[in-house]
Amino acid sequence: MSYSFVFPGQGSQSVGMLAELYDQAPIIAATFDEASALLDYDLWQVVNNGPAEELNKTEITQPAILVASVACYRVWLDKGFDAPIAMSGHSLGEYSALVCAGALSFTDAVTLVRDRGCFMQSAVAEGEGSMAAILGLDDDIVIDICVAAADGEILSAANFNSPGQVVIAGASGAVARAADIAKERGAKRALILPVSVPSHCLLMKPAAEQLTQSLANIEINAPAIPVIHNVDGKAHSAPDEIRQALIAQLYTSVRWVDCVAQLATYQADQLIECGPGKVLAGLIRRIDKSLATRNLITVADFVA
Repeated sequence: MSYSFVFPGQGSQSVGMLAELYDQAPIIAATFDEASALLDYDLWQVVNNGPAEELNKTEITQPAILVASVACYRVWLDKGFDAPIAMSGHSLGEYSALVCAGALSFTDAVTLVRDRGCFMQSAVAEGEGSMAAILGLDDDIVIDICVAAADGEILSAANFNSPGQVVIAGASGAVARAADIAKERGAKRALILPVSVPSHCLLMKPAAEQLTQSLANIEINAPAIPVIHNVDGKAHSAPDEIRQALIAQLYTSVRWVDCVAQLATYQADQLIECGPGKVLAGLIRRIDKSLATRNLITVADFVA
C-alpha cells in the first residue's frame, strides 16, 4: 500500500495531545526530550498539562505541533510502515513535512519555528490584525470582497482551505468590514477567528524579513520525498527554492486546495494526516471525496 502524508498547522494543538501514544511509544518521549533540550524548557510538560493559554502562545504552539507531528512520523517508521511517496503541510506543517522528508534537520526546525512564532507575534501590535473564515462563497467573490473592504488597509485571502472555505487576513477594521460584506453577499458564515496573528498577508512582511536572516544560516537539503509547497502547490528540490517558498509563505496565501490536487496526482492508496487534530482530513474530504484519508494520533491509528 502507498501513502501520502499531510502535516497540520497552528490551531490543531490541544492540551494532552499524544498522551495515549506517549505511554505506548518511547520514541515520543525521546523526540520531546530532544526538543526540550533545544528550547530550554520542558515542552512535553506544557503539551501534556497546559495550561491552554501557555500552549496557545505562538512561540510555543509552533514547536509543539512540529515536534508532535515528527514524533508521530517516527512512530510510523519505527513500526515498519512504508515511507510516504509525497508530503505536504498546512502553513507551519510545511516545516514538519520538510523534516520528515530529510530537507531540514529536526534540531534546526525546532528552533526555527520557535523563532518564526516570535517573529510573527512581534510583526503586528496586538489588536491591529485579525483573520476571519468566510464560508459558502466562491474564491473569486471573496477576493473581490477583500478589494472592496480594504479601504487603503492590508487585506487579502490568506488560506484557500477547501471549496467554499476561505480565510482572510489583514488589518482588524478591514477584516470586520469584509465579514459584513460577505454576509451581505450570501456567505453561510463570516466568523472572526480567535487568533493573535494575521498570518499569510502582507502584515507579516517584517516577520518574513527576520525569517530570511534565520534561514540564511540553516542548511537545507533536497528532500528525499517530494514536498508540495503552500505558495504554489508544487514540489521543489533546490534548497534555494525551498528557502524562498518558506519565506514567501509567511505573507502570501496558503493554496491548500492546490496542494491536495497535486498530492492526488501521486495516486497514493491513502492520504494520512500525521500529527494532532483532524482538520486536514476534513478539508481533504471536502476537496476531493475520492481520496481515502486517515489520521495518526492514537495507538489504534498505527494498526495496519
